[in-house]
Amino acid sequence: MTQAALTHPPAAPAPDAPAPRGGLVRWAIDHSGWLGPICVALFAGLLRFWNLGYPRAFVFDETYYPKDAWSLLRQGYEGTWPDHANADILASPPSVPLSSAAEFIAHPPLGKWVMAIGEQLFGLNPLGWRFMTALLGTLAVLMLARIGRRLFGSTLIGCTAALLMSVDGLQLVMSRVGLLDGIQMFFVLASFGSLLIDRDHTRARLASAADGDAVRLGWRPWRIAAGVFVGAACAVKWNGAMILAAFGLLTVLWDQAGRRGAGARRPWRSMLRRDAVPAFLAMVGSAAVVYVGSWSGWLATGGNGGGGYDRHWADGRAGLSPDSFLGIPLPQVSMSWVPAPLRGLWHYHSQMYDFNTGLSTPHTYQSNPFSWLVVGRPVSMYWEQVPGGQRGCTSSGGCAAQILGLGTPFLWWTACFALVYLLWRWFFRRDWRSGAVLCAVAAIYLPWFQYQERTIFSFYMVVLVPFLCLAVAQMLGAVLGPAGCGPERRRIGAIAAGAIVLAIVGCFAFFYPLYTAQVIPMSSWQDRMWFTSWI
Repeated sequence: MTQAALTHPPAAPAPDAPAPRGGLVRWAIDHSGWLGPICVALFAGLLRFWNLGYPRAFVFDETYYPKDAWSLLRQGYEGTWPDHANADILASPPSVPLSSAAEFIAHPPLGKWVMAIGEQLFGLNPLGWRFMTALLGTLAVLMLARIGRRLFGSTLIGCTAALLMSVDGLQLVMSRVGLLDGIQMFFVLASFGSLLIDRDHTRARLASAADGDAVRLGWRPWRIAAGVFVGAACAVKWNGAMILAAFGLLTVLWDQAGRRGAGARRPWRSMLRRDAVPAFLAMVGSAAVVYVGSWSGWLATGGNGGGGYDRHWADGRAGLSPDSFLGIPLPQVSMSWVPAPLRGLWHYHSQMYDFNTGLSTPHTYQSNPFSWLVVGRPVSMYWEQVPGGQRGCTSSGGCAAQILGLGTPFLWWTACFALVYLLWRWFFRRDWRSGAVLCAVAAIYLPWFQYQERTIFSFYMVVLVPFLCLAVAQMLGAVLGPAGCGPERRRIGAIAAGAIVLAIVGCFAFFYPLYTAQVIPMSSWQDRMWFTSWI
C-alpha cells in the first residue's frame, strides 16, 4: 500500500454499482484515515493496560501524587499522611489514614484531579491511580496518528508516528505509573493538534478572501481549545507556561504567513492589528481561566478556618506577599481590594516557586538535560531482587524486576538525526511543518537548560516524545520517497524505512521486561545495561 494511496484514496463506487472485487479491502482503504489510527491505538492500549495493577507498590513519586489525588477527591485539597500510609494503603485489608490537616504541595492540582477519576472508579490502589495515565497515554497515540495525518497529509506517516510512540519505552512507562508528566503530555499534544486544525480552517477562510489585509477571521474555537489544553498543561506542571508562550507565538506567525499568502500587502501590520490581541485573549485568557479554575477545590474549602495549605494566609493582611513573586520584586502596597483567597493563592504560588527553583537535594538518578536526548541517564522507578525459586525465578544467580524510565534507545538516537533533518528542512526549505515540530521541541526541551543546579530527571521528556516521533516519521517519509518517484526509488526507500521501524520495534521488545517489572534472570538484566550510566 503506497503513501499516495493512503492519502488520496479513490472515490467510492456509486450506491447502486456492484461491489468491486476486494470490496473489504477497498472499504478499509476508504476509511484508513480512522481505521489505521484506531488499530495503532488498540495496540498501544493493550501494552499500557495489560496487568496495569502490577507491581502492587508505590513506584517512585507515586508516593506523593496518588495520595494527593485521593485527598482532593475526599476533601477538595491535599491533606497530610503519616509515614506508614503506604503500607496501610497496600495492606490487606487496606486502610486510608488521611488527615484533614493541610499539606504543602509543589505542583498545581489538575493532574491529580485527573488521576482521582481512576481512583473514584477503582479505589485507592495501583490500578486506580494508574488508570487515567494509561487511558490518556493510549488516547495520545490515537491523537498523534491524526495529528501526523493532518500535518503531513499522509495517513501512512501519521500512523508511523503513532506506532513509534506506542513502542517508546519512556512513554509506555509513564503511561503505566501514577505520575503527572504523562498527563501533561496529553494536554500539550491536544493543544498542538487544536492549533493545526485552527490553521487549516483559517487558511480556508483566507483563501476565499478578496483582500488579505482587511479580512477578519472572526470566531476561532479551535484556537480557544488550544488555549484551554495548554492551560491544563500549566495546571499540571508549571513548565507548561513556556509551551503556552511558544504556541501563542506560533499561531500568530501562521496568521502572518496566511495573510501574506492571501495577497496582503502588509501582512505583519495586518496580523498585529487584527490577530495578535485576539490570539492573546484566546490562548492566554482561556489558559488563565483553566489554571485558576483548577484551584477551585483549594478556593472553595476554606470555611471555619479549614481548607488547603495557607488558605487563610491573607485573612487580616492588606498586602499580597512578602517581598517578591517569581523572583520579581513587589511594592508593599495595600491590596485589600483583591479578595483574600486570591491573595492567599498568590502567596502560596510564591512559596511553590521558591521550592521548585531551589530544589537541589542530590538524587541518585538526577541528570543533566544535555544527556536526555541520547538517553544517557534513565530513572530507575522500581527495583526488586528476586531469589531463585521464588516468583518463577529459576536462575541460580537470582532474578531482578525493574521499571526503568528508558526511552527506546534506537528511537531516540534516530530522533537526534531526524531533528537535524528538520532543522535543515525548516531553514533551507522554509518547511512550516518542520518549523511547527521544532517549535514544540524547543519549548519543551530548551527551558530545562537554565536549571543546571536543580534536581531534575530525564523522565520529564515524556512530553517531548510525540514530537520526536513526528520528526522521525517525517524523516522516514523522506526516505520512502515523494509521491510520483520511480518504483525502484520507492522500493529501496521502503526497505530502508521499514528496516528502521523494525529495528526500533525490536529494540523495544528487547527492553520490554525493564518497562513492566518482569522477573528476568540477573544475567539477562545485565545484558540490557548497555552503559554504566543506566545502572
